[in-house]
Amino acid sequence: MKNNYLFTAVLLLIQTSTVFTQQFNKTTSDSNWEKFTYDLNSILGGVGHAYTRPLSWENNQVGLFAGTILGTIGLYSIDDDADRWFRNQEPHIPKLLKDYGWYYGNPQNNYAFNGIVYLTGLFSKNDKIRRTGVLMISSATATGVLQQISKSLVGRARPRSGLNKNDFRPFQRDSDFHSFPSGHTALAISNAHALAKQFKNPWIKSGIYVLGSIPPLTRLWNGAHWLTDIALSVVLSVATVEAIDKYLDGRYQNQSKENVRKRKKRVAWRMIIKGNGLGVAMNF
Repeated sequence: MKNNYLFTAVLLLIQTSTVFTQQFNKTTSDSNWEKFTYDLNSILGGVGHAYTRPLSWENNQVGLFAGTILGTIGLYSIDDDADRWFRNQEPHIPKLLKDYGWYYGNPQNNYAFNGIVYLTGLFSKNDKIRRTGVLMISSATATGVLQQISKSLVGRARPRSGLNKNDFRPFQRDSDFHSFPSGHTALAISNAHALAKQFKNPWIKSGIYVLGSIPPLTRLWNGAHWLTDIALSVVLSVATVEAIDKYLDGRYQNQSKENVRKRKKRVAWRMIIKGNGLGVAMNF
């Protein structure tokens, strides 16, 4: 069953890659190894940039952060009611949706999908797909590491543990105290947002977001997370993708300028024929 879902994901990826290739055909003259090492540095730099971005927030970012806190307080007041409602829906949810939500939000499958996107762009020499893969990998890495650390530090009890939403026990190995944030949500939403940003068509964007929303809903249906866990994980994922995307804009604009400079520096030979002789000129 698991292999069937992975196979389906690969087919969807191939279709997505075809759309990308039809819309974007920009390539560079660097070798695949040069591109790979540049992209690896971009991934590491993007992760670091995401973590340090709050240090350079401007007034609008601070305002959004304050709004997020206020919104979380509002959702916190209905966590119990929301948990009961979502868990009551679980028996009516098709198994296909529940399985998809689990497998797609799983880190191994998530990184496999991201890796296929990146390698498709690298070996097809399509810089648009390649950069998208870099954005997806770096965003998933940044949110993934952060959520793993936060789970232990916060130690919030999961709804299905039978404990109260106010029960926090930091540094517990028991997964029942790893409710915040939601790893499945962080990975699924960061992927969906990074991928949706590459399309202008509202129907394609909406479809990607709908698919990305299934893993978070799955975690609510089975009582793995409170509504506030999911909401904050969504905000964290979107903010991370936005920060890294801006960082990569600068990185790949600089790379394009460097490629132009390299092309201009290439040695060019040309033959010169004059009335009194024949010569060869070298331009570099």
